[in-house]
Amino acid sequence: MASHDDKSKPYLPLAGLASDGYSKDDEGHEATATCYCGAVQLAFPTEGPGFATSFICNCTDCHKITASMFASNFCILDTHLKHVRGQSNLSIFSQNTTVHNGNTMANYFCKSCGTLMYRVGGGFPGMSILRIGTVDDFHLHETRLRPQVEQFTKDRVTWLKGAEGVKQVEGSAF
Repeated sequence: MASHDDKSKPYLPLAGLASDGYSKDDEGHEATATCYCGAVQLAFPTEGPGFATSFICNCTDCHKITASMFASNFCILDTHLKHVRGQSNLSIFSQNTTVHNGNTMANYFCKSCGTLMYRVGGGFPGMSILRIGTVDDFHLHETRLRPQVEQFTKDRVTWLKGAEGVKQVEGSAF
């Protein structure tokens, strides 16, 4: 395993209780995302056609749902998203009251540890919105999953600067 200093190689540190995450660049460009306790694990492509986009969201819903000041996300076509384990261990919470376009947003959480694994929204048909922070290979956070756009910058706190080299959009980028 590469050290954190070597940004050119996979880096799968122990983060949470699962230690079986993977990242395959040579065969199929696939990686895993795992919840904190390890009960839920997803596999997804790290490039097209199944990988759609990556983005940072500063909307007020993302503030609340992440208990943080922004969310770092990536979209995978549902036809390419695999539930390795724990699909029955997901709890779903849906609402449309505060979603900016009025569409329903369904949030899929691990029932055991509460990790938000992905969101499914009416504004993103045929896609699931995964969280970059759940991805087991930290190297992918720096490379293939690097956000392409930052949206709802109007709701970004003033003490947090925008992502460097990323397109900034005041409202929705999609």
